[in-house]
Amino acid sequence: MAFWTYLLRCADGRYYAGHTDALGMRIAQHEAGKGCDYTARRLPVTLVWSEAFGSRYEALAAERQIKGWSRAKKEALIAGDWTRISELAVAREARPSTSLRTNGVFVANQAEPDRPEPPEGRAPNETPAP
Repeated sequence: MAFWTYLLRCADGRYYAGHTDALGMRIAQHEAGKGCDYTARRLPVTLVWSEAFGSRYEALAAERQIKGWSRAKKEALIAGDWTRISELAVAREARPSTSLRTNGVFVANQAEPDRPEPPEGRAPNETPAP
């Protein structure tokens, strides 16, 4: 008997990971809004990835692993891009960020609009001497 781990894309763009021993029936339940409140509130859903495993334990372990992944890593899985999955497996601190705040679009040393630059010769958090 095969057990399946699967990934659904919901109408709001979020992903839902699950596991089952009857993939077709489980997807039909999700599409009918039954058996899972999370997907029932985000219909329609689309099956975007699935994989068969030899035991329920393996399928559940894969589901739990995928649930902990970032959106980018889930999308790499859907695309079958194992190189990208490997790149994203590196700790966030050890790899280049994909955030707009750190990829060069946002300049970190630029003063924030509601926070003026400190006066010359004073550190940003330094208070004036009495």
